[in-house]
Amino acid sequence: MPNAPPPPILYRDARLVAVDKPAGTVVHRGWANDDEPLLQAVRDLVGQYVFPVHRLDRGASGVVLFALDAEAAAALARSWRDPDRLDKRYLAITRGHPPAHVLIDHAIPREPGAERVAAVTEVWLREIIGRYALVEARPHTGRLHQIRRHLKHLACPLVGDVKYGKGEHNRLWRTEHGLHRLALHATRLTFPHPETQTPVTIHAPLPADLGAALASARAAVASPHPCTYT
Repeated sequence: MPNAPPPPILYRDARLVAVDKPAGTVVHRGWANDDEPLLQAVRDLVGQYVFPVHRLDRGASGVVLFALDAEAAAALARSWRDPDRLDKRYLAITRGHPPAHVLIDHAIPREPGAERVAAVTEVWLREIIGRYALVEARPHTGRLHQIRRHLKHLACPLVGDVKYGKGEHNRLWRTEHGLHRLALHATRLTFPHPETQTPVTIHAPLPADLGAALASARAAVASPHPCTYT
């Protein structure tokens, strides 16, 4: 993304930095061949080497955490394997309505062509918008495209998902609501600090494009239950 503005810093201390990744950017060059992945942009922003702690799909936006030293990166890697200490929350727009609350326990491939491995995602229905829904998701495991795959498994694919979604609904949200991206946003991340082990919670506000698309969709159906997320 040449000449792109630097990502907003959501949190920073002596060991960590978290930024608000824009949709359309990859985290690390090893995961795609972008001219400037988020990793390099954050290095330039803070003026030092940074260590990526986790990934976020290119099409998604929201909280991405980096460590500022190798020891902090190793400690965070251990935390990422403990679902009781790690809480990642996402907002997504789906075609169709999932149950009010559901725990999806459905094995998926760790990577394309690989054998299936255990994968668990917790989902809450937050708002019904006509044929669509705003949902909150918490992955309890960290598999490739896990939330997208699991919502498709529920027959509630994400809006804007060209791989697992439905083209007619993606086109409708582009033309009717101005949404030209995957409707998935990492809104909150809670984890133990690598030095103190006290919980740290980082929030990323809903992006303007997602907020505008939701407002447009609500207006189209005159939803009586506005969302509380801003």
